[in-house]
Parts: sequence; C-alpha cells; structure tokens
Amino acid sequence: MSPELERLLLRAEHVLAHFEALLPPAPPAPDWNALAHRWRTRQGRGWLEPLHNLHRIRLTDLCDIDEQKERVATNTRQFVLGRRANNVLLTGARGTGKSSLVRAVLTEYAEQGLRVIEVDKTDLTDLPHIVELVAARPERFILFCDDLSFEDGEPAYKALKSVLDGSFAAVPDNVLIYATSNRRHLMPEYMSDNLQARHGDAEIHPGEAVEEKISLSDRFGLWVSFYSFTQDEYLDIVRHWLTVFGVSLAAWEDSIRAEALLWSQMRASRTGRVAWQFARDFAGRTNA
Repeated sequence: MSPELERLLLRAEHVLAHFEALLPPAPPAPDWNALAHRWRTRQGRGWLEPLHNLHRIRLTDLCDIDEQKERVATNTRQFVLGRRANNVLLTGARGTGKSSLVRAVLTEYAEQGLRVIEVDKTDLTDLPHIVELVAARPERFILFCDDLSFEDGEPAYKALKSVLDGSFAAVPDNVLIYATSNRRHLMPEYMSDNLQARHGDAEIHPGEAVEEKISLSDRFGLWVSFYSFTQDEYLDIVRHWLTVFGVSLAAWEDSIRAEALLWSQMRASRTGRVAWQFARDFAGRTNA
C-alpha cells in the first residue's frame, strides 16, 4: 500500500470517528421487570424509561365513582385474562379520578401481567414503534395517554387514529390504549362546525369537520364519563383520605368539615384531587 493511500485511509478513519462521537448513544434496553414505563425521545431516538417509584393507589381508594370503576376494571380484567377487550376513553371534569383509575387498575392487575406505558401526546407518532417493541412480550400493555386533546391538523391525531383502527397492520392482542381527556371528542368544537350541517330526507347530516372530530373518539370501544362531585361526595372522599393518612375518624368535627369546605371554595372546585390535597395538608398539620 502506498504512503499516500495510507494517509487517505487514516484521514477517513479520523473523520468516521468524529462523526461517531456526534451520534446519540444507543437507547438503553427496556427493563421488563418494571411495572410501568414512560416513552422518552431524544435526537430522533426513543426508548422505554422504567418507572420504579410509582404512585400506588387502589381501586378502594376511589370513592363515589363505582360505576366507572366497574366498567374499566371489567374491561381490564378481560384484557389480562387474554379475552377480547376495548380501548378506553375516559372523559369529564378535571380531578374526578380519570388518571387515578388507570393507576389503580395497574395496582390491581400487575401481578397478572398488566403493564402501563405512558406516552405523551407529542410522542404519539411513535406509537407504531412502541407497539412493535412490545408485540412479542408475554405481558399485557396499556398505552396510556393522559390529558389528551388535539388542535386541528396535528400529526399525532392521525397517528393515534391509525393505530386505533385505521391501519392495515393489526394491533397485537397484548396492547390496548387508555386515554383521558376533558373533551369528549378530543378536539375543539366551534359554532362554525354546526353551519356545515346539511339537511336531506328529513335527516340532519353533520359536516365534514364534525365527522372528522367524531371519527377519532368513535375508535375507542369504551367511553367512560366522569362528573363533578356533590358536597356530600366531596366530604366522603375527604374522610376516606384522612383515614388513609392516619387521622382518626373520631377527630371528624364540624371544624374539620368547615375547613374542608373552605379549602374547596378557595379552589373553586369539589373534586377528588382537591379532597386528597386537603387531607394531605390537614394530616401534615396535625402530624398524623
């Protein structure tokens, strides 16, 4: 080999080494022992980040949503047993237990092989890759999208729509999608949408914009709605969490009731989340 060719090869090796140093590191291998993961992306690469410090919550901790618990728990139980089950859309007022219910079914069915992968809305375009990653695993995976909503034209909207029911490639039997949203149809609805409605044969036909918005939520087989709590329901939840945090029910007095109601008035909300937050504050102040 000529000296000139050796110099060229050496320079080429240096250039390749330089470019390799600029490349992002290979994503870590999934930790399949973890009960939950979060899908992470960086520099065009995605990986499953294990979540070991989970917010544990039980189905019995969720008060005054018995119907919703039964529907979601039944669907999840069918899923972990290898039976047919549906993708789930949980909609309604904020703080009423939608996300907590998903955490609770993981606690309930983790020993039977249930796992949860949390996917941010901005990463929904990676859903086909996530599905491919877990397709051959023996566990049952819920892909969880929290607080989901879209604006018109977002690419993640069509990615989710395709994975749910619109692709030639079937989603494996060990994968379901559970999503929570404050919007029933996941997208903003405008007065102008109603102007596109047309009439014919005594029937009203929605416009194309409305059809497009409904088409995504229709792909979830199970819809579960959540509603704001009454005052008595809110106080029931406060009492439950005070007990969980070690406050004796014997300490339940009119003063505590008044404090709990004042707390909700300051937040302008009577939800399970607000009740939990008050109970944590009260238990902390009383050293429970």
